[in-house]
Order: sequence, then C-alpha cells, then structure tokens
Amino acid sequence: MILRDYHMHTTWCDGSASAEEMVKAAVDQGLDEVGISGHSYTFFDESYCMSEEDTLAYREELGRLREEYADRISLKVGIEQDCWSEADTGEYDYVIGSVHYVRIPAPGKKEGEEMGEGEEIPEGVLSFGDWLYLPVDETAKLQQAIAGRFFGGDMIAFAERYFADAARVCEETKCDLIGHFDLITKFNEGGALFDEEDPRYVAAWKKAADRLLEANVPFEINTGAMSKGYRSRPYPSDNIRSYLRERGARFILSSDSHRTDTLCFAFDRYEEEVDPLDHPGR
Repeated sequence: MILRDYHMHTTWCDGSASAEEMVKAAVDQGLDEVGISGHSYTFFDESYCMSEEDTLAYREELGRLREEYADRISLKVGIEQDCWSEADTGEYDYVIGSVHYVRIPAPGKKEGEEMGEGEEIPEGVLSFGDWLYLPVDETAKLQQAIAGRFFGGDMIAFAERYFADAARVCEETKCDLIGHFDLITKFNEGGALFDEEDPRYVAAWKKAADRLLEANVPFEINTGAMSKGYRSRPYPSDNIRSYLRERGARFILSSDSHRTDTLCFAFDRYEEEVDPLDHPGR
C-alpha cells in the first residue's frame, strides 16, 4: 500500500479540516510522508485560495507542524499553483501545477470581436483586466453555459481550449507534479457532456500531453473526483494514462483530499501504476 499523499487542502483555502487535523489523520492512517498543498493566491478569484497574507501564515504553521510531528511523519510543504497565478513558489518543497480556468480575451479586447446585444457573461465567469477566466470545475451547468456563450455550444471546442492552456502548465508554474490533467472531464461521467472518443478531443489532449512529456515531470493519478462522487475513475482517464505510460511518463498517486476521511482514497486500486518511492520535490 502506498503510504504517501501529496495533494490535499485545508481550511487555509477550501478544505474542511485544519492542517493539524490532516496531519493527525495521516499519522493515524499510517502514512510515512504527507504533503499539504494549499491553493496559491489567484488575483482574479479570491474565493477558494489562500490570501496573500495567509500564505505566509500557512507556511509558518506547516513549518511548526513539521517539527512537532517529525518523529511520527515526514511533512512536506507544498503549493498547488494555478496556471494563471502569479504567486511566488520559491519557498515550497514542491509545486503542483494545475489549470482550473481557461483564459480568453474579454469581449471587445480582441481585434474584430465585440459583445453582441443581449449577450451577457455567464455568472461564475471572472473578468479581470483584458481577460476572462472561465472556471473548468465548478458545475456542469456552468461548463455548458461557457460552451454556449464562448464556443458556439461546442463542448469539444471548450475542451480544446482547455488543453491548449494545460499544455503550458509546466512552463507557467515550474511545477514538480502535473495536477488532474483532464479536469475538463469532471462532470462527464458516461459521456454526459461530450464524447471523449471524439477525434478532436483525442487530438487536443495528445498534443498537450506530448508537450508536457518534454518536461519530464510526473503526472498525478488523482482520485479526488472519485471521493466526491463525480467520477468512477481517476484523472487522467485510462486511455490518457496508457498513452502517457507508453511514452515514459511517471505517475504519483494523490487524493486531492479536502477532508480527513478521503486521504489516500482508492490508492489500492492504482498503486501498481506508480513507483512507491517516487515523490515530487526540488
């Protein structure tokens, strides 16, 4: 059994348990190493992430917990850096690079584009400066509204734009671990929103995967959507993992846990796909 988990969130951002509660749960579960990875500050959306002020306090608390629990567990201080975050990552043991938003020019900011009469930006889409930030993992309804407003109702086109951004996550975040590569499928269990076998969709994720493979950074096998009941399989999908594995990719199991009872969720099902000694780090 894999006794390490590097992707989890606490009350410092959008988790439901304190950092110490998560560490204690990891100790009780018999883990030998754990990493807490708070959401980095995103200037365009402060609703889910650590504030700039709290980020320092977060590091200080994890430093204290690392020393306090040193005889029981190894604690790594991590950060989940969104692709469009500008937060400094120099003070962390490792960085998870993730894409939670697709970024597009705001209407009227791109030459030849104007907002038509009666066309509104869907609630949940974030506007900052010359850009709109389109959330990928909020709700299925918002995904459909985004596809309808900005991609002519074409969910595959939305996915293509997502993977164009995902292809950049290593260069944008300088990450040590690639987070939930196909997050765009969070609400697509059973093809509810689009066909994942569509040639356009397959071509989009393959193009992004090929670019990321050049960075030689491990990918998560992320069971977070499984523990929340959205998916029956982890990110990335079985097909994507097979493609990556054939090309030499490495994988690290992560639960993306936001509460104490989902640490290492379903790790026993996928532990044969990872090197038990591999871990993100600098």
